[in-house]
Amino acid sequence: MSSPHPGVLLFSTFIADSFGRTEENIMMHVMPRTPPPPPRTGRRRSVLRHALLGAAALLMLAFALPAATAQDSHASRSAAAAGQAAHGTDNDAATRRQQAAVKHVSDAVGVVHTMSNETGMAALLGRARGVFIVPTYGRAALGVGGAGGAGVLMVRQADGAWGNPVFFDTGGLSIGLQAGVEGGPIALVLLNQKAVDSFRNRNNFSLSADAGLTVVNFARMAQGSTAGDVVAWSGSKGLFGNAATVGINDVRYNQRLTEAYYGKPMTALQAIDSKESNAQADALRKVLGSPPTPAGSSGKAGGR
Repeated sequence: MSSPHPGVLLFSTFIADSFGRTEENIMMHVMPRTPPPPPRTGRRRSVLRHALLGAAALLMLAFALPAATAQDSHASRSAAAAGQAAHGTDNDAATRRQQAAVKHVSDAVGVVHTMSNETGMAALLGRARGVFIVPTYGRAALGVGGAGGAGVLMVRQADGAWGNPVFFDTGGLSIGLQAGVEGGPIALVLLNQKAVDSFRNRNNFSLSADAGLTVVNFARMAQGSTAGDVVAWSGSKGLFGNAATVGINDVRYNQRLTEAYYGKPMTALQAIDSKESNAQADALRKVLGSPPTPAGSSGKAGGR
């Protein structure tokens, strides 16, 4: 509670110090100049004392209530401001995640353009069931001492068209980063349903021989290696070294990025199978190529 108003203290002191004289002065000026009645000052003094003390109490209350009200109002405004600040911080974080997701999709377009310059890559993408693109993989993505990155999964739908982006994070390579290589873009071309199902059915998994998948180094494949379940491409010379097969560990569904991109809660399976229109990914679908012509039909199938 706040301290009494100075006016209240002054009034109270006046009452305490001058009570006797105040009473007699009042009586002198108010009562007629007649001989004083028989002494009955005890009762009169008590009545006056209670009246003055009551007035002092009312005065103190009059000053105290606005102060208390002002304190309550200030506390309410502070609480409201804190709530608005927290809500604003949450909105800012959601906006940053959405912007990051959109940037990953945009960066993936540039990676596919680079991939397409490789001999044999266009044909490989033409028969792919899915592709997982990590625009920035390695220490550049996670900092010194770490390896990994955030990637965009695109899965071909039953009609042959490419679906919507879904976001996954990756851990390290089974062979590790090669000496002197900081990292760069990588892409995993998924050649069969078994490879796609790794993304569909698990939230944390590896793409490696230990997981029952053969992941072939595209650079070695160009020299005559047999294709496996997954073909790994790197935009940085020497990222996979001279290994014939590689592995990607600790692949995890990035729910926060996916939900920020679509603006609603989604599981990995819901996002992969999503049929909703998503114009932001049109450029990525286009660069990945039109769906293949269904067997037994003529003409070209239209891409999105």
